[in-house]
Formats: sequence, structure tokens, C-alpha cells
Amino acid sequence: MPAPPDAPRPASDWRRVLAVMFVAQLLAAVGFSTIFPFLPNYVHALGSQWGLSLTFLAGAVFSGQAITMMIASPFWGAVSDRFGRKPMVQRAMFGGAAVIFLMAFVRSAEELVLLRMLQGVLTGVISAANALVASQAPRERSGFALGALQTSLMSGVALGPLLGGVMADAFGYRAAHVVTASLLLFGGILVQFGVREAFERPTTMRPFTGFFSDWRHILATPGVQGTFAARFFAWLARGVLVPILPLFVPLLLAGDGRTATFTGLVIGVASATSTLSAFGLGRLGDRIGHRTVLIGSSAVAAAAYLPMAFVETPAQLLLLNAFAGVAIGGVMPSLSALLNVVTEQTEVGSAFGLDNAVIAGSRAVAPLVGVGLAAALGGGELGYRAVFVAAAAMFVATILIAVRLRPAGAVQPAPGD
Repeated sequence: MPAPPDAPRPASDWRRVLAVMFVAQLLAAVGFSTIFPFLPNYVHALGSQWGLSLTFLAGAVFSGQAITMMIASPFWGAVSDRFGRKPMVQRAMFGGAAVIFLMAFVRSAEELVLLRMLQGVLTGVISAANALVASQAPRERSGFALGALQTSLMSGVALGPLLGGVMADAFGYRAAHVVTASLLLFGGILVQFGVREAFERPTTMRPFTGFFSDWRHILATPGVQGTFAARFFAWLARGVLVPILPLFVPLLLAGDGRTATFTGLVIGVASATSTLSAFGLGRLGDRIGHRTVLIGSSAVAAAAYLPMAFVETPAQLLLLNAFAGVAIGGVMPSLSALLNVVTEQTEVGSAFGLDNAVIAGSRAVAPLVGVGLAAALGGGELGYRAVFVAAAAMFVATILIAVRLRPAGAVQPAPGD
């Protein structure tokens, strides 16, 4: 008979799960980020069947997916607590593979938007992977384990756009979608045969009285609301810059034609430094406390973003964004580890489902906040620079929230660490 989820697990079990999920999430991150950069171009290439604005559809292809994911994620999280976390990873991988494969054969931008919205309903690999690993790893190693997943995620995000650009130029937008679907399919097969989850619904679990009742119980758990608030502001701080960087970089380059290349470099260097720092800072959180790492990393992020408002050269922007990436590599896994520590183990799937809804909501509103702030200040250079100040202020808000959280996550290291 399988052991209950809260029973002690052999050390090799959770490490095997982590190793498999590291590779599976890397494949998923490469796949999703492969198609991300050229989706607006794909929209324009397809054209509108109903005569809608292509600018509107280019925005809807992103916001539609974020909104449906925000709605669906909490339900999938609650299901995972009752039927297992591995099936949710497989649902996200195989469902994503099927939907993205269909995107290679759409005939109009409207069809692409509808499939992206379906993608938001079916996917959510990050939250599913976090819930699975968090449920298997010992809590005193959660920072190490979730930091490793963050490293996997950021590595994929750094590699994907380059791969996508090469494939789109060489074979077209449709072929890139087929490759993405193949990566997700392979990741799902890897999870199918590489992960053994001995899931048994615990007898101590609260009786199911409805999704909303379960979510209210989780939100009433001390520390959960604060962690979600910190997560929202941290993602908002990152997201407000997404529509601004491509507009700000040309001002610094002063006529140099390499705008797209340098913008990609600025984004890529932050992903690279996040990849390098996430693993170590996650492990540090296991030793000194995840709240401590969250506060310190948020402070470094605020200190990096604020001077970006005053940079005069591309090199200055690149260097500061590299430092910001190091800090973000500590912020994100610390928040995941904090959520795992303050949540009951029987509700970790629901907690990470709600967490993914918070992330999706932040992703949906962040570009609007960034563009709206810049437009309110005239839409020129002054407006763009003000967005960097706003991003720094959001990390300060993250610090203030984290200070109010109870200290959690610092435990005695296990033998052999």
C-alpha cells in the first residue's frame, strides 16, 4: 500500500522527482518561450477573419491566455490535492502539447486567440511542477528544491527566444509551434515514466465542502495572503517593463540599428543571472530563512531598478539589469518556499493553484500599468524612465509585506548538507 503523502520518504525519491521535473520544466519553458516573442507577428501574418483590429488581437493573444489561466488554476490546484499532483503535471504538459500543435494549423488570428485561451485553461506547468516537488521534498529542503525548479525555468526562458527566432526565420511560425508541442509531449512522457508519486488522499484532509470553501480556508492560513500579495507585486514589478524596454532601448542606442538585438540581450542577461542565483539563494533560504532571503533579494532588486531610470548608456542598463536578475533569482523561489512552509501539506496543490492565479492576474495587468503610467507622463522618455521608478517602488512594497510575514523557513540542515 502506498505511503501517505506526509509520511517520511526515502531521500532518493524526492531527488529523483526533482531531477525529472527539472528536465521536464526546462523543456516546457524552452517550448513556451520559443513561440512567445513572435506571437504578435504571427497574428499579423494570419490576419483577421472578422475584420477586427490586429493591434487588439495582438494584445488579446497574451491577455486572453493569462485571464483564463487565472480562472482555471485554482480549480486544478484543488483537484490535485484530491487526485494527485503528477496527473496535473501531465494534464498541463499533454494538454499544452495538443493545443499548441493545433496553433500550427490555424487560419486566422481569431482562431489563434481562442486556442491561446484554451491553453490558459489546460496548462499551468509551473504551478503543477511546484506543487509536485513541494509535496515530495522535505520541507527543510524546499528552498533548494524550488530554487532548482526556478533555475530550470529561467534557463528555458533564456534559451527559448533564441531558438524560436532561428526556427521562425528558417522554417516559419507554424513549424515553431510544432517544435514547441513536441518538447511538451516529450516532457509529459518523461514525467509519465520518470516520476513515481505514491499519492493517497490523507485521512486528515478536510471534507470537501466546495472550491470556494477550500480557498477561503487556505487564504485564512497565517502568512498565505501576505505571500500572495508579495508575489503579485514582485511579478508586477517585472511585468511593467515588458512593453517599455523595446521603446526605451532605442533612445539609449541613439540611432544604432541593433535595437532588437540589444533589447533581447537586456532581457536575456537578466534570465541568465536569475538562473545562476536561484539555486544558491533557494538553498540559502533553507538555512537562514526564506523571509530573510526574500527581503534581501527584494532590496537588491529595488536598488537595481531605481538607477535604471537615470541611465545614459546601453552598457549601464545592461549591467543594472544583470544585477536585477540576480535578485529576482532569490525573490521567486523564496516566495514559493514560503508558501510551501506556511501551507498545510494536504492543501499544497490548492495553494500553488491560487498562487498561479495571482501570477496570471499580475501578468495580465502589468503591461497595462506600465503603458498607462508612461502615457500619463506624456508617453516620451520621461514616461519610460518613470516606469523603472515604479518597478523599484513595487519591490519596496514587496519588502514591506515580507517584513510583516512571520519568520519561516529557517530549519536545521539535514545531515550531509
